[in-house]
Formats: sequence, C-alpha cells, structure tokens
Amino acid sequence: MKIEISSLEVLTTHGVLPEEKVNPQPFVFDISLEADCEEAALRDDLSKTVNYSQVCALVQNVATARTYNLIEALARECAFSILENFERVRSVEVKVSKPKAPVKAQFGNISVSYYAERNSVYISLGSSMGDREKTIKAALSKLSAMRGIKLLRTSSMIKTAPVGGVAQNEFVNCAAELDCFLSPRALLDKIHTVEAHLGRVRSRRWDDRPIDIDIIFFGDKVIAEEGLAVPHPHYASRAFVTLPLKELCPEKICPLTHKAIKDM
Repeated sequence: MKIEISSLEVLTTHGVLPEEKVNPQPFVFDISLEADCEEAALRDDLSKTVNYSQVCALVQNVATARTYNLIEALARECAFSILENFERVRSVEVKVSKPKAPVKAQFGNISVSYYAERNSVYISLGSSMGDREKTIKAALSKLSAMRGIKLLRTSSMIKTAPVGGVAQNEFVNCAAELDCFLSPRALLDKIHTVEAHLGRVRSRRWDDRPIDIDIIFFGDKVIAEEGLAVPHPHYASRAFVTLPLKELCPEKICPLTHKAIKDM
C-alpha cells in the first residue's frame, strides 16, 4: 500500500552560504511510502499502519535538528530516519524542494529526491585463522553497528575443510540474515571495511583468511556489475554456504534458479 504526504513545509536553515545557515527559509517535503498496511485496511486499525502524523513530526524534527549544506544530505537523512523508525515501511522516497534557493536566475523550484528500500539480505561468513568463531561474531557485531544494517538471525557455526587447494586450515562458517536499507554497493563497501578492520588482506585467492564475507542474496535482486554479482555466482556448489542457509532460510527461493534452498 502506498502512503503519500505532499507539500509538507518546514521553515529551517540549510545551505552552503553563511546567510542560509542563520536565516530560515521554506523547505517543502513530498514523501512517498510503500508499507504493509493490508491488516490496517481490513480492521480499520491505526496501530496496524504507518501513522502519517508521526512521519510528518519525524521529518520536521530531522529538518530542524541540524543544518545541512546540501538538500541531498537532508533528503537521505529523512529517508533513513523513516526506515529506522517505521518497520512497516518497505521503501521510501523523499523529495526536498527549496523554492527560495539563492540562485541568480528565474526558476519555479529546485528539488532533489532520495529513494531507499528495506531488503532482507543473506550473507555467508567464514574464517580459517585465529579465534575463528570470535572473529565471525566480531564481524557480525561490527556490521550490525553500522547505520542501515540490522542483524536479524544467524545460523549455527559449522566446521568445513578448505577448498581451492591453497588454504591449509579448517574453516568455521555460518550464514546471517540482515535487515538492510543500504544499496547493494554500499553494503559491499561496508563489508570490505569490516574485513579490513579484522585483518583481511586480499592476496592469493582461496588462501587462509581471518574473515571472509559474501553477499549471497539481496532481497530478490539479480545484480551483475563489476565486482558485485548477486546471487553469489558459486554459492549453490559450496556446501559451506548452502548448509547454513538451509538452516536459516530453507524456503528462500533463489531468483536465478527459482529453486528453494532446501532443495539444493
């Protein structure tokens, strides 16, 4: 179900110029939400939907809590705050207009739009160096502490033999489900940051490593980009990936093969 809030005006101070940071001007917000509100419609129950009055109050608070140089940053902050505070919201688009922007030209309006969506993401984690279970738990903790990522569930940890003919040590592996409203590329960047913090050095392929984190599924998206392929192209042939996934999400349907994980 879509909920739309149009022309929410907030008098506040945002902009690059010094005078914009002290002299309030109007900013206009248009907010479009996709949310699970079917039960609210059936029961006529406010508690089962997204309270648009609270959404308006949240956006007003975000818009007046601090000063942003760019309305791009303001729109992003509003979108993230909505997703953080309203779990029923699946996606949000926030348009921020600046009708009185200090531009030396005649114009009707200047605006930017920011879109973000909530996805269920499944990742695979492995470690073959040091305290392997402790490192995996540290990786999950670091990821969950990052904005836009929430750890929902993890599988059991299993021990597996190394593959690829390079690594010598036994691996510990598990899978985890994340609630994520970062983009796939942004999540990958966060994963690389966590791996680096925990001592991952990318040298020889298949070598022993303190931590390895792969995105297996990102919602039902199919992505083929430089350095990013989702679903992970080799996951189905790797028991150290599929066994934890069968525990965690046996009914999950792969968007490429259209097979359930339990049947792999």
